[in-house]
Amino acid sequence: MSTVNEMSGAPVKVHINNVVKTFNGRNGEMVALNGVSLDIHENEFICVVGPSGCGKSTLLNIIAGLLEPTSGEVYCDGKLVTGTGTDRGVVFQQYALFPWLTVKKNVRFALEMRGIKGQEADDLAMKYLEKVDLVKFADHYPKELSGGMKQRVAIARAYAADPQVLLMDEPFGALDAQTRTQLQSELLETWEKDRKTCFFITHDVDEAIILAQKVIVMSARPGRIKEIVDIDIPYPRDQETKMSPRFLELKNQIWSLVYQEYLEVRK
Repeated sequence: MSTVNEMSGAPVKVHINNVVKTFNGRNGEMVALNGVSLDIHENEFICVVGPSGCGKSTLLNIIAGLLEPTSGEVYCDGKLVTGTGTDRGVVFQQYALFPWLTVKKNVRFALEMRGIKGQEADDLAMKYLEKVDLVKFADHYPKELSGGMKQRVAIARAYAADPQVLLMDEPFGALDAQTRTQLQSELLETWEKDRKTCFFITHDVDEAIILAQKVIVMSARPGRIKEIVDIDIPYPRDQETKMSPRFLELKNQIWSLVYQEYLEVRK
């Protein structure tokens, strides 16, 4: 099993080895993933794009330990993934907050799961809320927040759990364009400080390029890795980056790859 990135020397954080996933449906067996292999290195920000139904979320759920592969293996820090674990944190498109807890207590819950209690937990919860600009809303309940604010709470809670790998399944997909842009900038700022290993699924090619070091393009079902595109635009990036010639060149390249797979779905 590969353990080091020969180019950068960074250790492999997540090793995906020939993963196949099938589901039994009305019309028989459906192959969602067919032989997916990928190394995600420590501190890397990976984005995954592809047509609907190509297995992006299935792959994320297998890495998270929420689904078992039909065959193949996933390793995190060299350990076989056999279920969920505190080394992997997940942020979904739906916010999955506890509606009966305040914003601060939602974040504090993740800290208590790490064994952190009392004043230390309160102080740390506020620190993570500060990262997502929600200190003023610490005592509010989720029903009192906008969609973007709820997603900020979900991200703060995921960070508070201090996972080694952050798995994000279209976390900004349901948000308006302005809120989405703002959260992209905040996520980038936080990642540049903390350098969590991130595996981020999106349908938005612009979003993938502005965030990622590498973009994984997946094929139409059955899902396979069609191409890995290195994003050679230096950080820090901001919305002006989207106007640069290199950004537009990468956008055309990735969109062309995705569109080819979209046409395959329509056949």
